Amino acid sequence: MDNITEVDNFILVGLTDIPELQLPLFIIFTLIYLITLVGNLGIVALIFWNSHLHTPMYFFLSNLSLVDFCYSSAITPKVMAGFLTGDNAISYNGCATQMFFFAAFATIENYLLASMAYDRHAAICMPLHYTSTMTSRACAGLVVGSYVYGYLISSIQIGNTFSLSYCHSNKVNHFFCDIPPLLALSCSDIYNNELILFIFAGFNAFFALLVILTSYLFIFITILRIPSAEGRQKAFSTCASHLSVVSIFYGTIIFMYLQPSSNHSMDTDKIASVFYTMIIPMLNPLVYSLRNKEVHSAIKKVTGGGNIH
Repeated sequence: MDNITEVDNFILVGLTDIPELQLPLFIIFTLIYLITLVGNLGIVALIFWNSHLHTPMYFFLSNLSLVDFCYSSAITPKVMAGFLTGDNAISYNGCATQMFFFAAFATIENYLLASMAYDRHAAICMPLHYTSTMTSRACAGLVVGSYVYGYLISSIQIGNTFSLSYCHSNKVNHFFCDIPPLLALSCSDIYNNELILFIFAGFNAFFALLVILTSYLFIFITILRIPSAEGRQKAFSTCASHLSVVSIFYGTIIFMYLQPSSNHSMDTDKIASVFYTMIIPMLNPLVYSLRNKEVHSAIKKVTGGGNIH
């Protein structure tokens, strides 16, 4: 065999190499990240300080907002720095760290979305048993379980990915360290790694989707029995907002990970990745909370606008 030199850092190709686009994209992503930061951390603070929002639904929402902020922060600042300085290098350990936290928080979000769907099912379909079903212990168990499972799965994936040999090329055809583009660089046999990635991603996505779709099936059946047309319309609108975000999140995840590497178009994957690493974390506070009357009231109290109509 020829001499093989193991790489000790990676070069992130990024979204574009056109110089004229670097500054506009830096400004756009900076605005997106600032909105993500203010929106998600604002929701966490608002729920924490307002006792009226200390309910299971808002407990899940505060954790979802925290996770959105964390997994966006694992990606976006490095992308912004690359646009500003032109330095797209990332160390071997830095790449592993970025991938670990992104994979962990994305998995946690996956199960938090399922937990929120189950919570809404319990509230709408079993209102008389809601307080005995969604107890503080049950909610904490769902959230802690999501975090523990997310970190465990991420550790396994990182171990599998970085146990491979990386030689010759160190250019990652992506704007962050993700598993598929790194597997494409390896000079090892990646069949088992692709299989493990497919199994884990498939199980996580489809199990959570099964919980979400089953919950909403029963929710819709219950809503259809509501005699008031206005009540049905309001409930359907809320469900549609939730399901639209769920569709974008799981659609991009399935598109990215549940296909063989031979079918991957990295340029297309980059566009899909922008949605679930940057756009979705920015939109979630708007979709899940800012249209909510209780959150509106809490914001007015904080800003001193409680008497404004």
